[in-house]
Amino acid sequence: MAIKTTEWIWHNGKLVPWHNATVHVLSHALHYGSSVFEGVRAYATPSGTMVFRLQAHTRRLLDSAKIHRIEIPWTAVEINAACKEVVLRNGLKSAYIRPLAYRGFGEVGVVPKPGHPVELAIAAWEWGAYLGPEALEKGVDVCVSSWQRIAPNTIPALAKAGGNYLSSTLVGWEARDRGFAEGIALGTDGTVSEGAGENLFLVRDGVLITPPAAASILLGITRDSVIILARELGIEVREQVLPRELMYIADEIFLTGTAAEITPVRSVDRLTVGAGSRGPITKLLQDAFFGLFSGKTVDKWSWLEPLDIPAQGQTASRQ
Repeated sequence: MAIKTTEWIWHNGKLVPWHNATVHVLSHALHYGSSVFEGVRAYATPSGTMVFRLQAHTRRLLDSAKIHRIEIPWTAVEINAACKEVVLRNGLKSAYIRPLAYRGFGEVGVVPKPGHPVELAIAAWEWGAYLGPEALEKGVDVCVSSWQRIAPNTIPALAKAGGNYLSSTLVGWEARDRGFAEGIALGTDGTVSEGAGENLFLVRDGVLITPPAAASILLGITRDSVIILARELGIEVREQVLPRELMYIADEIFLTGTAAEITPVRSVDRLTVGAGSRGPITKLLQDAFFGLFSGKTVDKWSWLEPLDIPAQGQTASRQ
């Protein structure tokens, strides 16, 4: 899906024109994948534009950076303010926000020395449903990929790092080449891990089941939101190891992620899931999730944040 460009990108402490937000070709991240990033959504609500779970996303960005020893020279407060600022300055009512921290130009060797430059960019643009607007109701067809997820103690799966997404690219390309909307990767033990860019849930006999952190998954913030909403609705949730074949006999399956939101799966490897359409529990959770932005679901967890930022500004450059 092509990006609809906006006017401004926040880059290293200041807003710069979209096409001027550039990096050096010898940036460490470009050669070795040393970047961490987030995907955050802002929604138009009856109370104005609200950013969804910004605190959790920024915390994960900083956690990912810590795992990879990337020292981001901005605080969580400054990053949060910058995310809001870029949405405001671009005049967006709803938006996808992409904070990206990366090792810039300095050392060219694999292992950077202490003090290697770290840059931070934050862009925002309008982005609809990741797997297509019709997918939220009709669902998508997926396949199990021949590419496995990274094994524990190889690359940290808990970090949302740029290099990890080379795996996702292979999973996604293979699926599309075979005529599917998305691919599902198994772990090195042959159990279900996650989609190319989404977490996976299935429903069996009214119980909502999702792979645990040990399955080399990213601990998705939408995943966490769905678990909380499901328990609020009285749905039993289990985090457990899933054999591949359980997907074939599931009553319902859906994918979650900031980009994908809650997208039903109608078939896996050409085998129909349930009735081949969005199931009742999936719809119930979609209604609860999207109800947060329409006002039908009470935001008792303070997940929604308005765009107002302190008058003094908290996004000053650290360079």
